[in-house]
Amino acid sequence: MPEPINLVNIERYWFLTWTTYGSWLPGDERGFVGSDFDDRGYLVDFNEFATPSAPPNPNLFGALERRLKSTEVLLAAAQASALLGQFQETTRFRSWLLIATGIVRTHLHAVVGVSGDPDPEKILGDLKAYGTRCLNRMGTPREDWWTRGGSNRKLPDERAVETVVHYIRNQANPLLIWTRSEGLIVPRGVEK
Repeated sequence: MPEPINLVNIERYWFLTWTTYGSWLPGDERGFVGSDFDDRGYLVDFNEFATPSAPPNPNLFGALERRLKSTEVLLAAAQASALLGQFQETTRFRSWLLIATGIVRTHLHAVVGVSGDPDPEKILGDLKAYGTRCLNRMGTPREDWWTRGGSNRKLPDERAVETVVHYIRNQANPLLIWTRSEGLIVPRGVEK
């Protein structure tokens, strides 16, 4: 059953994405969101809504892969379920509105509505920090569940929010997909 709506005036929506540690490095062959140089040598920000991902960069990927300090993190279904509960609690406590979240083994997406104009790095940082605490309580604590940083794309209007929720709903091989309007979609038949 979907949770009750927060009684806040939503002025801004953010599409947040972050990866698990070591699983999707900048330069990856799947593309990535972040800054990189284009063919002309100009630094380009590939972190705006409706812009393409940065193209693969084998040199950047190799350099970062060599700097990894521990093994990559791949999430499991039980961890995804626990993270959803934590994200719901964190957003409720902060008076934010969790619109949707999608969790796959290597990365997470969330659409969050906020009042005012809080720094999106704060929103992303809070979800990651409380997510870390949640996962550490489940056993095998680690300091590095997540890659540093993440993507925070401002969604300009409700149509953009709908587009991103559709994108999240259609993730390949999800562990969990939840939307405010539909509740838990994947895994099917399980209520949160």
